[in-house]
Amino acid sequence: MVAVPGGFSYRQTKDGRLRVAFHGRHAVTLAGGDAQRLAARLEGAGQERTQLLLAKATGNFKRGNERR
Repeated sequence: MVAVPGGFSYRQTKDGRLRVAFHGRHAVTLAGGDAQRLAARLEGAGQERTQLLLAKATGNFKRGNERR
């Protein structure tokens, strides 16, 4: 798991999938071309850019039904 300050983190699996987490909780798993494109964009991106890319990749996943 690549922890990046700001809430989002990600991990690339052996089969090429990209698992994105928000504050340690799974948010989305990307596979195929989407995962490859995001992984390429994340390489060399700074902390702020990484957080923005991961937030955009998760979409609007918070809808008020999260446990507190």
